[in-house]
Amino acid sequence: MKLRTSAPGLPLLNSPFPLCRSVIRGRRHYVFSASSASSLPPKPRYWLRVAVVTTAAAGVGAFIRSQQDTKSTTLNPVTFTPYYLVSKELVSPSGSIFTLKAPKPVGDNCQVYEEAWKTGVWSVMFKQPQLQIGRDYTPLPPTSGEGREESLRFFIRQDPHGEMSRYLHGLDMGTSIEMRGPQIECEIPLDTQQILFIAGGTGIAPALQAGHTLLSRTNDTYKPEIHILWANRRRDDCAGGTNDSAATTSRSQVSWFSGLLKTSIAGRTPAEPMKSATTFSSLIVKELEALKSKYPGQVTVDYFVDEENTFIGKKAILDLADSAPPDKGSHKRKMIFVSGPEGFISYVAGPKLWAQGMELQGPLQGIIKELDLKDWTVWKL
Repeated sequence: MKLRTSAPGLPLLNSPFPLCRSVIRGRRHYVFSASSASSLPPKPRYWLRVAVVTTAAAGVGAFIRSQQDTKSTTLNPVTFTPYYLVSKELVSPSGSIFTLKAPKPVGDNCQVYEEAWKTGVWSVMFKQPQLQIGRDYTPLPPTSGEGREESLRFFIRQDPHGEMSRYLHGLDMGTSIEMRGPQIECEIPLDTQQILFIAGGTGIAPALQAGHTLLSRTNDTYKPEIHILWANRRRDDCAGGTNDSAATTSRSQVSWFSGLLKTSIAGRTPAEPMKSATTFSSLIVKELEALKSKYPGQVTVDYFVDEENTFIGKKAILDLADSAPPDKGSHKRKMIFVSGPEGFISYVAGPKLWAQGMELQGPLQGIIKELDLKDWTVWKL
């Protein structure tokens, strides 16, 4: 995700009382020119001006108060709405789940969220007030029993070099955070049967979103499937996760991250997967397991960890792509999503491009291009 400058500020409030400014100017002029008693106006006119100024000021104040009272607290894509930080749960030493609550229960928020969840992958923009910059974050799907009309949850990495990340992780409970949205990143068509989601790091949040949207359409005759490949640099980020397929039994010899550092790990002896000393599972792994339990047989997850020398390579992608059932004339859509850091997306599917102030998909490149997969639509998030 890229830092974005926030939208232009809202215009200053234009007074609905155009006479107010001229009256005040007249009064100021009167004060500065009142050097002699002979220039004082008759008392009736003086009190008339005072009455006009007082009435106008009261009217302006009432108008401003009415605007504040009627200001919507419903999330919308035009104006920033204040939410409040109510909890911060540690996922790993480098990331936490932030829960933000609307300022008061608003029924309209439930409708906003539901429409976005039905559509596909979506995000909201957070505003950093000191630097006046914004960054997009992807809400996690609601958990059971959560007040959808009040709360949104976000998986946010603690990046020491990220302005927004440092700002958010330094906030105290109860702090107001302004955000706007939803911004639909990609619609998931109703005829989608298979999703292969390739996620790096916090890119797992859109994967959970895609799973929530796709699988909620399940019925007696329609049972879509999602396969998630999740790459992390450390096991702490996905503690407790176990693989559902044999796609990761063979280790790739090249990491997308090592490519950024201009180093190669070819020739290194692969390390054995690290075994946790406890049965602890991270919060994100628990949510993935809950999704699998809710939709048995429709969800698979495979984990790749850099420090264990397991990386997402061509074989892992090809095994799952080839395992998808044939179309058989039903014209069901098959989609590949790629989400994560820019370097990860570039390695898997080629970089996105900026043109005329817009972020575009750019040509398909990377290892997916080399696989030449048929009948799969690729989308970079």
